[in-house]
Amino acid sequence: MIEHITLSDITQSDLTQCQRLFHGRGHAYKNLTHVNVDWLAPVVLITLYQEVEQEWLSEQAKWFYSHINGCKSVQVQYRCRDKAPTELLLGEAFALTQVTELGLQYHIEFGKAQNTGLFLDMRNGRQWVLDNSKNKVVLNLFAYTCAFSVAALAGGAEKVVNFDMSKASLSKGRDNHRLNQQNTQQVIFEGVDIFKSNGRIKKHGLYDVIICDPPSFQKGSVNIQRDYGKLIRRIPQWANPNADIMLCLNSPDLDREFLLNQVNENCPQCQYQIDIKPPSAFKEAHQGKGLKVLLFKYCP
Repeated sequence: MIEHITLSDITQSDLTQCQRLFHGRGHAYKNLTHVNVDWLAPVVLITLYQEVEQEWLSEQAKWFYSHINGCKSVQVQYRCRDKAPTELLLGEAFALTQVTELGLQYHIEFGKAQNTGLFLDMRNGRQWVLDNSKNKVVLNLFAYTCAFSVAALAGGAEKVVNFDMSKASLSKGRDNHRLNQQNTQQVIFEGVDIFKSNGRIKKHGLYDVIICDPPSFQKGSVNIQRDYGKLIRRIPQWANPNADIMLCLNSPDLDREFLLNQVNENCPQCQYQIDIKPPSAFKEAHQGKGLKVLLFKYCP
C-alpha cells in the first residue's frame, strides 16, 4: 500500500518561489522513497524512481492540482524508465516555463532532458553566492545552466567565468543571464573538458570565489571519487589569497568526510569554514546521504 502525500508532508512556504515540495528520496517518508515533487510554477512535477499504480498517480495529480495555488499543470517524469520520459497528467502541456528564486529568473524545460535546468537543493548555495560576490572574480566549474553565475552577477561580481563540457547547457546559461537583463560582457563561457583545460582556467584568473559542483559520475568524463582531488590540488594555481572555495558533493555514497579528506590531502592551505545546508524540504533520514556543500578559505 503506497501512502498518499498530504499537506502536512509538503513545503509551500512561498509559492512565488520554485522549490521542492516533497522529498521522498531522502527516505524520511515510509513507502514514498521513490517520489519527489517540485513546484516549477505553474507546473507541479512529480518524479518517480520506480513504477507506481496509475490510479495512485492520478489521485496525486488531482490533489496537487486542487491544493497548490496557481497550479496549471501536473506532469510526471519517469526516472525509472529509459531516457526518463515526461508525461502530462492534468492541465496544460507546458514544455517551457520561467521560475523565480531569490528574486532571479531561470528558464525551465520539461521533457527534453533528465534535468529541468535548475537544481533546487542548491538554493542556499546560490544565496551565499548572491551575498558574497560583490566586486569579486568568480570561477564556476561544472556550470550547467549557469545559475551560480546569475546569482554572482546579481550580487555585484566583477566577472564570472563558467566552465562546462556541455555547450548546450552554457547556451541556456547565457539565456538565463539575458532573462535577468544582466550584462553578458562580464561573463565568460568555456565549453571544454575541465580536466584538460587548466591553462584556460588560469588564463581568466586569479579568482576570489571558486565554485565546484561536479556530477558524481559521467561515463567517460567524471568519476568524482577518483577525480575530485585532481581539481582540489589545482586551487593554488587558480585562487587569490583569502579566496572563498565552495566545494559541492551530491553523491549519496560519499560523505562530507570524503571531501574534507580530499582537501586535507590535496590543498591543506584551504581552511574549512562552514557547511551550507540544503533547504528544509530536503529531509534526509540518514545523515550524509544528501547534498554536501562545504565552504573553505584559501590561506597560502
